[in-house]
Amino acid sequence: MTKPIWIKNIHQLTTLASKEEGPRSKAAMSALGIIEDGSLWIEDGVIQSVGSTEEVERLYATRIHEADIVDATGHLVTPGLVDPHTHIAFGGSREREFEMRLEGVSYMDIMNAGGGIHATTRMTREAKEEEIISQTTKRLDSFLHHGVTTVEGKSGYGMNLETELKQLRVMKQLQQSHPVDLVPTFMGAHAVPPEFKGREDEFIDHLIDEMLPVVADEKLAEFNDVFCEKDVFTPEQSKRILEAGKKYGLIPKIHADEIVAYGGAELAAKVGAISAEHLLKASDEGIKAMAKAGTIACLLPATALYLREDAANGRKMIDEGVAVAISTDCNPGSSPTTSMPLVMNLACISMRMTPAEALTAATYNAACAINRQDKIGSLEVGKQADVVLWNVKNYQELQYLFGVNHTKTVWKKGVKVVG
Repeated sequence: MTKPIWIKNIHQLTTLASKEEGPRSKAAMSALGIIEDGSLWIEDGVIQSVGSTEEVERLYATRIHEADIVDATGHLVTPGLVDPHTHIAFGGSREREFEMRLEGVSYMDIMNAGGGIHATTRMTREAKEEEIISQTTKRLDSFLHHGVTTVEGKSGYGMNLETELKQLRVMKQLQQSHPVDLVPTFMGAHAVPPEFKGREDEFIDHLIDEMLPVVADEKLAEFNDVFCEKDVFTPEQSKRILEAGKKYGLIPKIHADEIVAYGGAELAAKVGAISAEHLLKASDEGIKAMAKAGTIACLLPATALYLREDAANGRKMIDEGVAVAISTDCNPGSSPTTSMPLVMNLACISMRMTPAEALTAATYNAACAINRQDKIGSLEVGKQADVVLWNVKNYQELQYLFGVNHTKTVWKKGVKVVG
């Protein structure tokens, strides 16, 4: 057994605790469960008590001598941040494409010329498993130092059975060896690989008949994602892929309406997707359908910034009753960042979300988007002790001072992993 941890005198403790179950929308996204002069008692990796310093001290008066005591005077404490959408396990790099886009070449033109996703696919296919593990470990380390304690990771840079399995097995191995919890998503339908160009439906048959059964049999993924976009997969093709995944117990996710309005948000609602991602061009009808279906909008403002596009309309989605989560979209082509604090800043600046909404979107709602809200995303008794101590005094300051990493200390399952 490890020593208890007592974090006391917290200037502002944002617990994100609520009586509501499931993802939060509208006014509930601003309810942070704030405790001034707050305190946490952590034992065996689990939160045992949450309250004021006076309350927790009184409760554990006879055991305080046993604890590692952390004086958090003047500091903010939040749940560990959750990133619900990344493409973290891949080989190679694409810095040349960044320069090409600045010279005026579009993302889709690069992809259609064999770059973009296809370039990373070639490099990931060629990379040895050990190389991908090494690269991905560095990215996970960086996430942790930015206060992120749980990361969703997608395959999709293989688009053949061998490499898709390689990516998923890398994530499974890192889930066992790295402090960050890594939640796997199968995304064999990230694009149509060059060898199937012009034979898209044959590739979908291959994905459904050859890939999905092995992924399910080896229990390598929890979710099934598809890039529903013009010149990638149509809504009809996307629906077929997602419905096939459901038969294997994989929960649907969908990259939707990123480049053009394409009916992706509507499809997400129709198939019961847990989340729809990107949504820069989502229609009013699609937003309303997602709100009614309870589909979470996973918004990626760093990607929009990096591609010099207008960000998704997070303000409208929240006002319409959609639960919003945010993510880095960490990937080699359109958002090579691991900074969730920056993403929270951008959610406020480019999507008109409030600082409170941005924090909810990066913690509790993000946990809901990967079906982990019973364990993480808020600081409540019985939950996993994923905790961040920040070098700021309140949540407003965390969003106000943008472009700076304010992480001071991170505990993962009650173990200090940063600081």
